[in-house]
Parts: sequence; C-alpha cells; structure tokens
Amino acid sequence: MATRDVVFPAGRQDLYARYRYSPAVRSNGFLFVSGQVGSREDGSPEPGLEAQVHRLFENLNGVLAAAGCTFDDVVDVTVFMIDPDKILDRVWAIVPEYWGKAPHPSLTAVGVTWLSGFDVEFKVVAKLPEPDA
Repeated sequence: MATRDVVFPAGRQDLYARYRYSPAVRSNGFLFVSGQVGSREDGSPEPGLEAQVHRLFENLNGVLAAAGCTFDDVVDVTVFMIDPDKILDRVWAIVPEYWGKAPHPSLTAVGVTWLSGFDVEFKVVAKLPEPDA
C-alpha cells in the first residue's frame, strides 16, 4: 500500500492523533477532507449554533489552506445536521459568508442523530491546484 499524502493544518495535530484520523488526504489531483465541525483547539464544541458554524468554516478553511486550496476549489460538499428542520435556515444564513459565488459545488445534505456533541459537520472534496509546469 502506498503512503497516504496527508495534509495537517497547524495546531491541531494532537486532536487528529487522539482520534486516529487525518484531516485531509491528497489523491489523484483531489483533496479529500475529513468532516469538519465547529470544534475548539481541544476538540470541544464551540457553544452556540452560529458560533459553531463560523468555527467549522475556520477549521475547514485551515485544512484547505494547508493544501494550497480555498473554498473556491471545492467541488463536492456533504453536510450532516442534527435536526435539519430546526437548524437548516440558521446554518444557511451563514454559508454565503464562506461559500463564494456561483457556480457552487455539488451538495448532499443528510439529517443525522449523532455528531458527538456537534450540530453540523461539513465534509468536502476539493480539486488541488495544478502544479506549475
């Protein structure tokens, strides 16, 4: 098996080691980003839904930046939400601050019953920048 080409943003390596996963893996021109939540540096949830969504995007953007990407490079998003009927409008009110302009990435949204104390999680796939020739 080939060694995974893992991307680690600064400052969160202990958190990823504790839970035994990589924040993102480069493969075949794409960046596969693990689900990002609104966690503080110690892994605990940011209190309050809106603050949690802002922190989620800060964490996500940190992983993307570590690979040389921005949210504009994202081609696919999967959103997991606890009680989407109750929180979707509140989450989506924040999304345009980070999402960028159309055309937007593809999207799948899923209602779930458990996110380890979090209300929402975004998992993305981004196209890596072309290497300079």
